Amino acid sequence: MTVNFRGVIPALVTPFTDNGVDYPALRAHVDWLIKAGVNAVVPCGTTGESPTLTNEEHNRVVTETVEAAAGRIPVLAGTGSNSTAEAIDMSKHAQKAGASGLLLVSPYYNKPTQEGLYRHFVTVAEAAGLPVILYNIPSRCGVNILPETVAKLAEHELIVGVKEATGDLNQMIRTIELCGPGFLVTCGDDGLSLPLWSVGGGGVISVAANAIPGPIIALWREWEAGKVAEARKAFFDLLPFFKAIFLETNPIPIKFLMGLSGVMSGRTRLPMCPPSAPVQQTLKDFYQKWSAHFPAPGK
Repeated sequence: MTVNFRGVIPALVTPFTDNGVDYPALRAHVDWLIKAGVNAVVPCGTTGESPTLTNEEHNRVVTETVEAAAGRIPVLAGTGSNSTAEAIDMSKHAQKAGASGLLLVSPYYNKPTQEGLYRHFVTVAEAAGLPVILYNIPSRCGVNILPETVAKLAEHELIVGVKEATGDLNQMIRTIELCGPGFLVTCGDDGLSLPLWSVGGGGVISVAANAIPGPIIALWREWEAGKVAEARKAFFDLLPFFKAIFLETNPIPIKFLMGLSGVMSGRTRLPMCPPSAPVQQTLKDFYQKWSAHFPAPGK
């Protein structure tokens, strides 16, 4: 498989109306991100509130994203589940819809063993026949894909990378050490992007890039061009924004910010709720500072 998932990849928010998913806003958002220069997009990930989407909505969000991308960039569809059978069904749909690859989160709540994780990921990958990026986020899933398990999975031709959201740079380094340069280790936490790249990471699946893709793309390009000092400065300039969007559980802050831009409602679905008043004020302050980089109605 030769699809390239390096670079800046927004984990898409899912715009909602009072009655369901706002598909026109989703398509417009994807188009704007592509024009901004992102390398791929991820529908139906954590930031897309995938646990609250119905199966019908989930599949349609993937389809609409693929159609909006129109072959201009890869679409890495979030199709993970704590049910292997359900993950297979969603992954097969993504394959038929034209997705370029799959982002498979660890089965949550079940807490499988490392062998169970291995069997789950291989089974889903082989059923769908698409390149797979593993998604390791123990804080949400209750289970950690250990570096040794990732290395074993990396031997499979369809399993091409891992989105690392452990927050543990030592673990990420160990995974890179075991898997070698041919296996993609991409960052799942904007605030650890540059540190991970410095030890061999290959990009970021970004929450912040929903709102301010331009500065994050510039950071990535400076790093790739070997402009280390410039990249370091850009990273520290962005760091307060990265911290702000995780003041409360993702995607609450980023959805609120997108609502301020006027391109979508900013609504979340229960059990996610609007941010507290102090967090709202902090986010409004950040919006004033960074609004020139945000999407705007009609752009």
